[in-house]
Amino acid sequence: MTLSPADLHALARWDTPTICNALELVVPERRLTGFTVGQMVCLDPALPPVVGYARTAHSRTMSEPDESAEEIAERRMAYHDYLAQPPGPTVAVIEDIDPNPGYGAFWGEVATAVHWGLGCRGAITNGSMRDLDACAPGFQLLAGKVVPSHAWNRVVDFGTPVEIFGMRVAHGDIVHLDRHGAVVIPPEAVAELADAVDLVTRREAVILEQARSGVLDIARLREATERARRLR
Repeated sequence: MTLSPADLHALARWDTPTICNALELVVPERRLTGFTVGQMVCLDPALPPVVGYARTAHSRTMSEPDESAEEIAERRMAYHDYLAQPPGPTVAVIEDIDPNPGYGAFWGEVATAVHWGLGCRGAITNGSMRDLDACAPGFQLLAGKVVPSHAWNRVVDFGTPVEIFGMRVAHGDIVHLDRHGAVVIPPEAVAELADAVDLVTRREAVILEQARSGVLDIARLREATERARRLR
């Protein structure tokens, strides 16, 4: 399913925790799945949320390849061609399948510049990143860790399902990410998310108003919680 630019823009107005909260109402069966559950390193916490269509790949960095440099370069170019295919914008989701993910960095100055130029606005990996001060401005990146070397960094396949810190992603999935982590948004839920966000926000506002009033006790908290629960 391809969303309109307006749909994507609307989704980017909200942070990833808010999207997760809304999904709990719209698709309650997704309460325990579809999002990252591990601690990740965020390249630039100040950047706004990123939303895009997943472009998936597997990578390795630990072992010396048994292919020629030409074969590896050709596969990397084929991956870039895949990345550039519409619709966009895209989010790269790359699973490092080595025994020690992130031994070398897939992501750095060159990779982020190339991805940005091809219409990719962010990336998620269980692997690693480097060149933190030289990565493409505006490109958001969530990684498992930071290391100094790219080692034997290479793409081994692309377009296949991947899993990053518990979040399973397939080609074309709608992915939302920010400094908190990432979540896959089911396309059938998109139309209902705005109303769900509004309801969650209004319910939280009732409790927050009482909690921040300077006058809070168990009776007032219980009353505020009940008022919030009744909102529709």
